[in-house]
Amino acid sequence: MGNDRSREYGLVERGEKGDAKDRAKAATGASALMRGPRARLDQPRAPRRSLWPEYDPESFGRFSEKIARLLGTGRFIVWMTMVIIAWVIWNVSAPGHLRFDEFPFIFLTLALSLQASYAAPLILLAQNRQADRDRVNLEQDRKQNERSIADTEYLTREIAALRMGLGEVATRDWIRSEFQDVIKEMDDRRLFPHESDEGDR
Repeated sequence: MGNDRSREYGLVERGEKGDAKDRAKAATGASALMRGPRARLDQPRAPRRSLWPEYDPESFGRFSEKIARLLGTGRFIVWMTMVIIAWVIWNVSAPGHLRFDEFPFIFLTLALSLQASYAAPLILLAQNRQADRDRVNLEQDRKQNERSIADTEYLTREIAALRMGLGEVATRDWIRSEFQDVIKEMDDRRLFPHESDEGDR
């Protein structure tokens, strides 16, 4: 009996050891697969490296909004006008060897064109971000309106149910009129007891 139990225990121990070995083999196989070129399907793939420069769209969007906000102010127009006037006056009235942009003002034209070519996309990007925010706000307002309409309909149904319920409830005026009728009948019986007895008969 003892030998049989020891054999069973030995088989169980060997079986557990065999299961442990199988699990170790499976783990090493999985790790080998992980190290290999084929990745596991239950894990996301690593992002590919790109030759394009990476940037944070949110930070760039905030920067573009700041620039667009600056370009849309009167202060920017005043400063730009003052710079252009000073540029023209310097290149017209300064000594010849100190002038850096002669009369056709080609460098000024290039600078203004460069500024316009960068300002237009930045303004469009800021407008797109504002449009996205407006879309989110409109969606939230629409959901809030739907909730308000649902609450209003619920309250309307509750008020209608209360009115229907109050239609069956005895009001103060009805109770008062019933009491007055009872009091009048009692007074009549007290004043004319014989007539009330004959009426009962």
